[in-house]
Amino acid sequence: MFLSRSLKGRLLLGLALIWLLVVTLVLGTSWHLGKKMVHETNMAHLRYTATLLADEVTQQVEDRFQALGRLQVMLGVSDDTDWISYQLRQNDGLLAWFEGIVVANGDGRIIADWPAIVGRVGLETAELEYFQMLRGTRQPYVSEPFIGRASGLPAVLISVPRLTEEGEFAGFVGGIISLDAGGLFNRLAKVRLGAKGYAGVASASGKVLYHPDGSLINSSVPSKDFNPWLDLALDGWEGDGVGKLLDGQTALQSYAQVWPASWIVGLYLPIEQAQLPLTNFIQKLWWLWASLALLMLPVLWWMIGRELAPLKHLEKQIGEVGLGQRENVSLATNMQELQQVAGTFNRVEEERQELLGHLQEREAFLDSVLNAVPQGMFVANIKGDITYMNPALLEMLGISADVPMATWLKQIHADDSAGARDMWLHSLRTGSDFIRQLRFLRSDEELLWLDLHARVVMISQDGLTLGLVGVVKDITERRQQEAIQRWEAEHDPLTGLLNRRGFERRLEEAFADFQKTSTPSALLLFDLDHFKPINDEGGHALGDEMLRRIAQVVAWEVRRSDHVARQGGDEFGVLLPSCTLSQARKIAESLRLAVGDVSVTHQDKKYTVTLSIGVTTFNELDSHVDDVLARADAGSYEAKDKGRDGVVVNIPPTNNGEVALFDSP
Repeated sequence: MFLSRSLKGRLLLGLALIWLLVVTLVLGTSWHLGKKMVHETNMAHLRYTATLLADEVTQQVEDRFQALGRLQVMLGVSDDTDWISYQLRQNDGLLAWFEGIVVANGDGRIIADWPAIVGRVGLETAELEYFQMLRGTRQPYVSEPFIGRASGLPAVLISVPRLTEEGEFAGFVGGIISLDAGGLFNRLAKVRLGAKGYAGVASASGKVLYHPDGSLINSSVPSKDFNPWLDLALDGWEGDGVGKLLDGQTALQSYAQVWPASWIVGLYLPIEQAQLPLTNFIQKLWWLWASLALLMLPVLWWMIGRELAPLKHLEKQIGEVGLGQRENVSLATNMQELQQVAGTFNRVEEERQELLGHLQEREAFLDSVLNAVPQGMFVANIKGDITYMNPALLEMLGISADVPMATWLKQIHADDSAGARDMWLHSLRTGSDFIRQLRFLRSDEELLWLDLHARVVMISQDGLTLGLVGVVKDITERRQQEAIQRWEAEHDPLTGLLNRRGFERRLEEAFADFQKTSTPSALLLFDLDHFKPINDEGGHALGDEMLRRIAQVVAWEVRRSDHVARQGGDEFGVLLPSCTLSQARKIAESLRLAVGDVSVTHQDKKYTVTLSIGVTTFNELDSHVDDVLARADAGSYEAKDKGRDGVVVNIPPTNNGEVALFDSP
């Protein structure tokens, strides 16, 4: 608090703030650049590691394909179970890569396995996805993960087809790999990406094959909305990005494909962990700079105090001038800035004394003039504070002369206050006239519309501003009459909706916005089906009642930003700004259903109407709103031709000139 009251303290505080700003900018720039470098470095590392791991897994899958291929060549296409079982036992070394080996015939029935598991021989696989893929593609294939019968653990089947010399499918030879204990992902388990980074593998169908959290194996990967990068990788994309993990952390992610197995290898490194070294470094720099600043404060305080000593003498002399003890100030200092201040003060003081000699005389004359004028008038000083209001203005505003300015300023309407204040300050700065219309709420709650015109009073010889003199007129009655006339000119007196003129003006404005910013807008045109019998049998009063009810329903169903119009008779229009064609179609359907429930009764007979609605949107090929109106009108006629009580969407023409119509029952 003390620092903010003295110039010395403010200078010291300013230097401290500049120091803080510089430190903040330097550290902020360092953080930004360092974060970018850390991001690029870690992303490049993840990209390289992901590619390396994918290549290793690819090689392991291909090695297993080759091993099974050699076994398939050895077995041939024989279905001799004993001979095949003997050959499987002779190739016992394959169990280093597989938890089990199975052989199936061309019908998909397992005819041999090793090691032998009760119930596996004779198992039918013809309906399983991997058998159908092998039979269809006749290429090596890796199955989707499944739960093993014997182990109860998640596993996949790597298999190769058995083919005759003619290339006919004769079954398959498959190797079972456990996803929990198989050596296929041993390399992934050893990957270390700090404390929280990890690697994972998923199938292209979205099943987790490997994850440090074993409980997630064979579960589905997160949804597209949660992790769009992983969703892209499932479609064959390779690359990197930034996204969220299951625990909510944001992480660097990199994906590579294991093409032979249709698998995806993903590496994940939380950004918080990647940036931890940089964060620690920035924190150390911050404390170093803060300590240096604290050491410099006493030195700066002493230096500033020494430089500002002449100001104390200037302050003392100015006080003596104010008390009349001396006529001007005189400083014995070589500081040019203070000498300039002293010279300027002496010149201003001389001018002030000269002006004071004439001020009382002019004020007396002005008071007499203003008190006699029946028009509301006021006077403001050069700061913009209103120092005088004549009796006519006080009576107009319903306030007394002793009410503070801050009190009655609050009675200016909130929507007009800020704009009037800005214009008032602009007039004070530039010397231009203040012209404004605003609303004022009297103490008796009467709302006035006031017209203010104030002019800056200046001394012509020097161009100095003395203040402002203004005139205030009560234009409440005129504004009310203008508002009524504007409303009546654009609204239908029966329904209160827009009339054709008001609707076309808003349509022109929306079309202009569309041409400038391509903001989509939709148009609905409809008239009432079966309305004529209401007028003929019940009279125009009953018809008018139906029109009023329909207007209320339509206005209720659309959005507050939409414009509803009765263009004449039973013809209506709805303009839907910022609305797509599909949204407009839904709104049209809701209008059709809502109006269908409206009814009037005459002599125990109930009358209802339906709507034939044409819907369209603005199009870049439209040259005028008449093009849009014509499309919507054509859609309405099309709805009538199709039996009425319907919605026809008239899609705008394309560049080749084609037009499409879609109807709804």
